[in-house]
Amino acid sequence: MEFLAVTDNRAGAAVVEDVLRDGKRDRTLSHASGRPWLVGTWDDGDVLTVTRGNRSLALLGCFRAVPADLGGLLERATGADELHEALRRIPGSYHAVASLQGQLTVQGSLSGVREVFYATVNGATLAADRPDTLAELAGGGIDERALLGHLMAQPPPPLSERTAWRGVECLKPGHRLRVHPDGSHRTVAWWVPPAPGLPLAEAAVRVRDALTDAVAARTRSGTGLACDLSGGMDSSSLAFLTGRREPGRRWVTVRHEATDPGNDDARWGARAAALLPDAEHLVFDATDLPPSFAGQLDHDDVLEAPYAWNRKRAETLYVTERLATQGVSVRLTGHGGDELFNAPPSLYHALARDRPLRSVSALRAARSMYRWPLGAMLRNLLRNPSYSQWLATASASLSRPIHGPREPVTGWGYFPRLPHWATGDAVDACRAAFDEAAGAGTAPFSASPAQHVLIQAVRQCGGKVRLTDRLTSPLGVAYHAPYLDDRVVEAALSARIADRYDTGQAKPVLATAMRGVVPAPVLSRSTKGEFSAEVYAGVRRYRRDLLALGEDMRLARLGLVDEEAVRTVLLSPHPTSRTFIPMVATLACESWLRSVEAARTRARGREGTR
Repeated sequence: MEFLAVTDNRAGAAVVEDVLRDGKRDRTLSHASGRPWLVGTWDDGDVLTVTRGNRSLALLGCFRAVPADLGGLLERATGADELHEALRRIPGSYHAVASLQGQLTVQGSLSGVREVFYATVNGATLAADRPDTLAELAGGGIDERALLGHLMAQPPPPLSERTAWRGVECLKPGHRLRVHPDGSHRTVAWWVPPAPGLPLAEAAVRVRDALTDAVAARTRSGTGLACDLSGGMDSSSLAFLTGRREPGRRWVTVRHEATDPGNDDARWGARAAALLPDAEHLVFDATDLPPSFAGQLDHDDVLEAPYAWNRKRAETLYVTERLATQGVSVRLTGHGGDELFNAPPSLYHALARDRPLRSVSALRAARSMYRWPLGAMLRNLLRNPSYSQWLATASASLSRPIHGPREPVTGWGYFPRLPHWATGDAVDACRAAFDEAAGAGTAPFSASPAQHVLIQAVRQCGGKVRLTDRLTSPLGVAYHAPYLDDRVVEAALSARIADRYDTGQAKPVLATAMRGVVPAPVLSRSTKGEFSAEVYAGVRRYRRDLLALGEDMRLARLGLVDEEAVRTVLLSPHPTSRTFIPMVATLACESWLRSVEAARTRARGREGTR
């Protein structure tokens, strides 16, 4: 699915006239004026539209609603704000686009799975679900400064919210775009993160209800459904909710063996599968799947940004093709569960302020697990900087060595690092961006550091899921992460800080929510799979391809990395995966830049033959 939302004026109509000439977009919906409102490509089941007089509303994506639902909302709403507020009750993951007396409004999802991008093209403000679509229309190239964020593991806002394309903006989470008939536009805030105040039992009920509705939104009649079943709590919860929802209906679980015999994901997945007798179970041996880093020299035309999970791209495509042959059209993944329900190290900073006495035992356990030096841990706990102050400190820390989990975390999270192969110019440019943001008083995602860190993690995961769906949907299988639906995210954010951590139970909020749904033996798992063995094996097997990516690097041409330093890292032994993992992001950026270059070359060739 791909769409472009167009201003209701002559400038917008003129842009669309040019867009439709290439024949790539075969679907069009109109404003009441008759001018184009939505153009793109989509299947009928992915879009629901209603019109009442000179007002129209469309949902694009995955939703649990029928035309009568939308029609009633449209009739009762007195304006855009009231309409979009009412839409929050509809479960799923979707864009909501409205045309109200010539005014255009576009809203996506909090996680960024359904992101909204916008740009001004020849005097018309346009919105789209893809930034590269807008960049092509506006003539914008790649924004080198934005790529700096893709070289980091955890880029903070505002760097994390920049698109990779000049002239194209991305809506802040919890905002919608409003475009008036005269072409003027503004962004409107519609959401504030909830206070983390609900007791465990109440928060768990909200999580269970929201997640149940999220799964139900994916089980529409006629949909061939698959669900990942790694053996972890996240995917297992989705699988058992699906089994409850679809008794007697054919559906498939997906799991695979790990390279490392110490990784017990497969054993836990098999235990869960044995308790789901109505499902078909598709199991991949570790040797069945393409290894990590397979196909890194292949070009992808479908991705609008560097793909952080690029090392597993070939595996994702292989599994998707197998699922398609099984009649599957939707695959559910547990991604997002860790981000919502794991207690990140930064949570201890909030816990010490929220429940000082309870935090003592938690901090002892954390210090033992992460091996934090006592003095550094206490200093970080005592500091309580504003987000702007934290950004200023992060700016000064960009080029410091990465100490891994032994580095105590502040309330706003880990200080981001650029890899040591980043050039001095890249570090300076990134530092300038951080300093500018700090000086401008950039607001965090939430005034609560704990909530901010959770939302940041959700946004990063949402972007990866969005790009994964870009890869799988052309093969006939949509990639869905129910945990990243707005209502599930809000439910998780509502839980009290103190209830998000329990030394005796992993993910206590989710575990409480799933009691009675997921069998107790599955919820009792206390281990987690680790996949560095796959990384090592992939590097050994495809080192030649990775070195080819390290030759004549496009990142080096842009002045962002030292090519010789990259090659040194690729050729060096790595006793721990921590020293190599930052390279994965660099390789993903390089692979994407080459794909963009190849696509442009082909486009110029087609133009030359006309």
